Amino acid sequence: MTLNHDITDDPHLWLEDVEGEAQLDWVRGHNDTVLTTIAATTEFADVKAKVLEVLDSDDKIAMVSQAGDYLYNFWRDAEHPRGLWRRTLVDEYTKDEPEWDVLLDVDALCEEEGVNWVFHGASLLRPTFDRALIDLSRGGSDADETREFNVITREFVPTTDEGFYRPESKGGMSWISADEVFVYTDFGTDEDGNSTMTPSGYPRVAKRMSRGQSLDEATTVYVGTDQDMYISAYHSFTPGYERNYVSRAIEFYRSETYLLEDDGTLTLIAVPDSASVGVRKDLLMVELRDDWTVGDATYRAGSLLVTDFPSFLDGAREFQVLFEPTPTRSLAGASWTKNYLVLNVLEDVKNKVQVFIPPAAEHLDASGAGSQRWASVPFTGLPELGTVSVGAVDSHENDDVWVVSTDYLTPTTLSRVSLSSVITAYEIDEPAKVAPLKSMPAFFNSEDLVTEQHFATSLDGTRVPYFVVHRKDLELDGTTPTILWGYGGFEISLTPSYSGGLGRGWLERGGAYVVANIRGGGEYGPTWHQAALKEKRHKAYEDFAAVARDLIERGITSTPHLGVDGRSNGGLLTGNMLTQYPDLFGAVVIGVPLLDMKRYSHLLAGASWMAEYGDPDVPEQWEYIKTFSPYHLFDPKQTYPPVLFYTSTRDDRVHPAHARKLAAKMLEAGKDVTYYENIEGGHGGAADNSQSAFMSALMYQFLMEKLS
Repeated sequence: MTLNHDITDDPHLWLEDVEGEAQLDWVRGHNDTVLTTIAATTEFADVKAKVLEVLDSDDKIAMVSQAGDYLYNFWRDAEHPRGLWRRTLVDEYTKDEPEWDVLLDVDALCEEEGVNWVFHGASLLRPTFDRALIDLSRGGSDADETREFNVITREFVPTTDEGFYRPESKGGMSWISADEVFVYTDFGTDEDGNSTMTPSGYPRVAKRMSRGQSLDEATTVYVGTDQDMYISAYHSFTPGYERNYVSRAIEFYRSETYLLEDDGTLTLIAVPDSASVGVRKDLLMVELRDDWTVGDATYRAGSLLVTDFPSFLDGAREFQVLFEPTPTRSLAGASWTKNYLVLNVLEDVKNKVQVFIPPAAEHLDASGAGSQRWASVPFTGLPELGTVSVGAVDSHENDDVWVVSTDYLTPTTLSRVSLSSVITAYEIDEPAKVAPLKSMPAFFNSEDLVTEQHFATSLDGTRVPYFVVHRKDLELDGTTPTILWGYGGFEISLTPSYSGGLGRGWLERGGAYVVANIRGGGEYGPTWHQAALKEKRHKAYEDFAAVARDLIERGITSTPHLGVDGRSNGGLLTGNMLTQYPDLFGAVVIGVPLLDMKRYSHLLAGASWMAEYGDPDVPEQWEYIKTFSPYHLFDPKQTYPPVLFYTSTRDDRVHPAHARKLAAKMLEAGKDVTYYENIEGGHGGAADNSQSAFMSALMYQFLMEKLS
């Protein structure tokens, strides 16, 4: 494997200046080429229009969250490309066409202030819900500002009226009470002249601020080290159990959580720093990423443990195991309602849901672990295949859950189900009634399509699952244009979901679509993720290549008709497919990617990912990192398939120079390169539906032209 580049002699380093005039001229030149070639075709215009129709459709499900008597939703359509933050009454939402009360029109705000705002979310104040903290980003970047909003008057509360405000920065603000917030943001430099931001570009300091105070006047509650990743603080509003916490992210998979007393005292919740914790009333939940030995007991990585929180703080270490993984089962999520705990489990990348009933308080023994075991019942009546997500409607007020069901060919449905009815149905041996409250329409014809799950064998013998969607009458002659999609990082699982844009832009045109569940993801829990960390990164790429070969061996497609697509860490994945496996693919799409792995930890949020990839400034670690750095693996003498790079100028998470620099290097070597950089859009690549439709159409049309 030849390495062709050294940081001390990088002719493309100049492209790291994100908004330099010469750099933007370079970007505009390549964008113009796209606009006058691919984007000028009638096929592109047709695909973009079809995808945009889906994104702007009024028939999409308005997903909601409940706060008090209202259900809140953020909505984008053709008339409101930047979106509306709105609400409706619970009973009104059950209607086919609910009447919505608009709280904030982001398009009108953009016009009024002359800023291309992107809505990042709103946090309502409990229990009155009359105020909100709204996050707004310029052009979709991760950095945003927070403003206090009066829900009753539909107006922002000006700072002249002592309204809470956080200037633009990465970080956040969260409610403690009507007159107090936590704020973690860029406070400038401290009294010693040190930055209050971490090397990853996130907050290093958390403060408690009262109404009328400035950021400088706020009380510091925690200061992280200059090597931490992210410091934040938050308040739990659970009635009768209100507490404050500080979260210290040491690195991506190591963190500490502290109980914060009113006098400023901090008490560490002493679990392994690789574990995640959650407190619900007087119960402590611990989810393990590594094995943990406590006394004579060893709890396996991927397990979920529960114990009494006050007893734990007093030194007790008696746990009950609510979930333990197997080679084919992992914990996908846990959600509390008022009285129950719902666990979502993946079994070979298919969801199974279980409802857990805590023991009554009077049955707890002196250790706090409980002499009565937790009971559990299966959540019946759910689809056997596809993806099912379950979340509390209002965990403080009731035991209802939202159930979202989806797969590649079945339009998404939303149901509201009472867990009491699930338990009753189990007791009388009947399936629970899960009637759709809302259903997405079918945006494409799926009658002639089928979804299958297969397993490929990786280089080391590991069994790697993947899903493939194709026509029922598919001839196994290797001629089907096929997109192979993957991610393989950060313990993120890829599960089936319905996409009208994919259906219209690719499947209806005769293409096949494949999703590979490679190592590095979370499909089989933390061990599946850890199997591809740092020096083992090559395992993820070997898995992906194995899926590609399996598709070819089955006759579903062949090299000239097989394309790969990935974004962010998935862009690093497809960048390695381009440079390490160029003979396997007919075309490659690399979106908002990491590519220069020598420089990544010095660019924007890159330092926060060293737990995933390693530290390139440590010579021993660079020795393995350079083996998966596409910018260094590129060989101008090698033959490569056509490649599309896309990124965003406003991406302040993964630096756009990653894509710029490798594209420039390949263009200088005379390779077949298409490059497009959206001037706004953030790490998602697009700031509104029109931009999203453009990017989707660009990818689909590029691949169809190259693979057909």
